[in-house]
Amino acid sequence: MNKLVYLVPLFPLAGFLINGLLRKSLSKGIIGFIGSAAILASFVVSLVLFFQVKGSGAAIPVEPLFTFINADTFKIDFAFQVDQLSSLFLLIITGVGFLIHVYSAAYMHEEPEQHVGRYFAYLNLFVFSMLLLVMGANYVIMFIGWEGVGLCSYLLIGYWFKNNDYNYAAKKAFIMNRIGDLGFLLAVFWLLSKLGTVSFNEVFPQVSRLTPTDITGITVLLFVGAMGKSAQIPLYTWLPDAMAGPTPVSALIHAATMVTAGIYMVARSNALYSLSEVAQHLVAIVGIATALLSATIAIKQNDIKKVLAYSTVSQLGYMFLGLGVGAYTGAVFHVMTHAFFKALLFLGAGSVIHAMHHEQDIRNMGGLKKHLPATHWTFLLACIAISGIPPFSGFFSKDEILAAAYAHSPVYWVLGVIGAAMTAFYMFRLYATTFLGQFRGTHEQEHHLHESPKAMTIPLIILAVLSVIGGMVGVPEVLGGHHELHAFLAPVLTTETHHEISHSTEYALMGISVAVAAVAIFIAVSKYSKKPELGEPAGFGKVLADKWYIDELYNNIIVKPLGALAGVLKNVVEKSGIDGAVNGVGRFVKYSARQLRLLQSGQVGGYILFMVLSIVVLFLLFWNQAMITQFLNKIF
Repeated sequence: MNKLVYLVPLFPLAGFLINGLLRKSLSKGIIGFIGSAAILASFVVSLVLFFQVKGSGAAIPVEPLFTFINADTFKIDFAFQVDQLSSLFLLIITGVGFLIHVYSAAYMHEEPEQHVGRYFAYLNLFVFSMLLLVMGANYVIMFIGWEGVGLCSYLLIGYWFKNNDYNYAAKKAFIMNRIGDLGFLLAVFWLLSKLGTVSFNEVFPQVSRLTPTDITGITVLLFVGAMGKSAQIPLYTWLPDAMAGPTPVSALIHAATMVTAGIYMVARSNALYSLSEVAQHLVAIVGIATALLSATIAIKQNDIKKVLAYSTVSQLGYMFLGLGVGAYTGAVFHVMTHAFFKALLFLGAGSVIHAMHHEQDIRNMGGLKKHLPATHWTFLLACIAISGIPPFSGFFSKDEILAAAYAHSPVYWVLGVIGAAMTAFYMFRLYATTFLGQFRGTHEQEHHLHESPKAMTIPLIILAVLSVIGGMVGVPEVLGGHHELHAFLAPVLTTETHHEISHSTEYALMGISVAVAAVAIFIAVSKYSKKPELGEPAGFGKVLADKWYIDELYNNIIVKPLGALAGVLKNVVEKSGIDGAVNGVGRFVKYSARQLRLLQSGQVGGYILFMVLSIVVLFLLFWNQAMITQFLNKIF
């Protein structure tokens, strides 16, 4: 069984190498098959490992592959760890990732072969990096995967590299992630200096050796890394711009892989976070603030992918709220259900964009229900799931977080319900504007409307089924369940806070959240299916449409000053200073050589004159030297 563990990341790595190196000689069909088959093979192995862990109730012992760093005071192994938490994430990454790869094979069929090969190579490398992240047995291997997904996101967001706007979006994602990654790296160094190890099995049993200051500092720095990777305030603005990449890339980044990395890291580090109230409060406050801010922005977005992007940021905020109040299982549960319905939403949006010939503005859509039946019904199910309507998957995971938030602080619960209401509203605004009412596009677009091929609709149907029934693994006791997911993750999430709430209170909390969501859905459908907003927003709506001007704020207080400083460094320090000095030396030598060559006149009289003058100069030099020596001898 140990050897099977290494096959999980090996298959995507092999797919990356084959498609990357042979992309110019393979057909698009073969490239898509290799890329998808690699992830399917990883999924099958992950399934075997999951049932092995579930059956034994213990982690699979894995021997280190090799020693990665060997210093005098510490040693870091390149080792994997497959336990309850990592095995669950393996299923999410490879399962949803496989469906996205299959979908991509049809979605990217118009691209040239070499570009399709590059695309699938990047996708496979992305999955490989994410597998390293969740399988690593220590923070260093996790960090390697952490950086790997950051690199792949840059490559995939800027896939259409001839468009400078897309290149800017890719660069923005890369830089903002590097800011967060510095915090992660500092936390790793801090742990290493205090404990001499970064291995999970050695760090967590020794947390008592750390001072409260150490624990708070380490956990806050780790959370800074999570803020960048999982797009939380203030490092969230890169994620909506990541829509520049192909739509399946958005599904992969936003659903099953990169953005969930921060959730996984905090959940994995629960032994540290449970000892720092400061860090937990910070995580919860940033999470709920991000959830609310991004939800307000999503209400007024008209780009179908931008709505889903801000929805992802909001849902990630809910997950961090769960982590901050100690509901680690609830946060991981929401990662799983969110992977199902958010991947479905993005792939459904891709199906709409495909049918509309790359149109993304929902104001130019409408009435697509009759033209895209499979896309419509699966998209509707995903909207119901994300809105938290029972018995869909999002209801169970969202309400578990809200119940824990209520037990921790009723203020968190009230804010969470407001966010849930906005989620239901903007999702059904998107649904109604896109699928209901009358078609508002051009006659040419309407003439070419058609359902996507089966390679795209079958993944939608599978994800729709998971979005409906996926929450059954976490049915709480109050509803007659046993929460199998909580029991499964208990050996890893050992410090989870158990919130005691009476059944009557829990019923009331559920009823209120569902009722609020239902009212929001009714208002959205009633308003936008009949008279959608076709003009430009005005007043406060324009503030929301312009994303609270956060990007403009960052541009004015960070980007422009840094650009001005860079201009000074370039023009004054580099060109006039460093380059000026270096080039000045060159010009001086060149000028001196040009003047000295004039001495080579070929006239004998001139040479005799220079010889006599040289003799006189040498005599004076030696005479002066003798006089100085004599003078010094008299003194001393």
